[in-house]
Amino acid sequence: MSRQPTRFGRIRPPDEARLAKAPPEPILEPELPIIDTHHHLWQRPDHRYLLDELLADLRTGHNIVATVFVECRAMYRAAGPVELKPAGETEFVAGIAAMSDSGLYGPTRVATGIVGFADLTLGDRVEPVLEAHLRAGGGRFRGVRHSAAWDASPVIGNSAAASAPHLLKQPDFRAGLARLTALGLSLDAWVFHPQLADAIDLARAFPEANIIVGHVGGPLGYGPYGDRRDEVFASWKRGITELARCPNVVMKLGGMMMRLAAYDYGALPAPPSSAELAAHWRPYLEFCIERFGPTRCMFESNFPVEKMGIGYAALWNVFKRVAAGASAEEKLAMFSGTARRAYRLD
Repeated sequence: MSRQPTRFGRIRPPDEARLAKAPPEPILEPELPIIDTHHHLWQRPDHRYLLDELLADLRTGHNIVATVFVECRAMYRAAGPVELKPAGETEFVAGIAAMSDSGLYGPTRVATGIVGFADLTLGDRVEPVLEAHLRAGGGRFRGVRHSAAWDASPVIGNSAAASAPHLLKQPDFRAGLARLTALGLSLDAWVFHPQLADAIDLARAFPEANIIVGHVGGPLGYGPYGDRRDEVFASWKRGITELARCPNVVMKLGGMMMRLAAYDYGALPAPPSSAELAAHWRPYLEFCIERFGPTRCMFESNFPVEKMGIGYAALWNVFKRVAAGASAEEKLAMFSGTARRAYRLD
């Protein structure tokens, strides 16, 4: 048994030796085309996850036809105006995407869509930053993630971009969103479940905005929420029900390994199986699918963050188990079709 409890809400390098202890699983529905709508690429002092590492995961058996990169504060420019430094991340990812498009690295189109960071609280002054991303993206830049995930408890681990609980309500943020929307770009919104009301208010105030909510709307299950699971689930369901009434919102299904904290997987002798995780996550995933419908839901790996608890092949088996009762058309929507529309992919 692990001597160290899982540090939920904090990123650390995955333990490859521990992941190797998972019993091998057959790949479910191996021909089903998948667009992974949420992964990162980075070079950190304690962990590298670049094209080679991503490809090793993509090649574990599922039919991953394309991916969408989501900002993670990687490779910012070292010099120049502070607000333009995040454009370096888009330059970096566009280069990896160009490598992938060469065909020398296999059939998956890596980072065919790029979601970067721009400080939307710049208001009207964010437009030159967005234009810099568009230039840097080589036709792949699709939108911005300015995360609003914030909680008063220091145990939770807030988004680096959120310094207060109600970022989405700030007038300067909303002025920036107006500029983002006018350029035809999307907002990836990451909030925790107590903040869903802010996301609902934002979606209603900006009906023309293309808003993509990540990580199942952020249900929290650790820290001060650890012994309040039923209360959290009920509150989260109310928020999701109202959010789904906003036709301009799409929901990403995934990203719960480090936030929902269904149990302390770090204390297990081996990673959980896809069947075990599907049982824990099914109530959340199925509720989102029921409320939003398959054409407004799309699955995400959130790798390499989720790799702290489960391997890539088993993770996609989780999603396929949850979607097993869906029709062929509904599966195509959730695993690739919704992503093509929401992120305007070729």
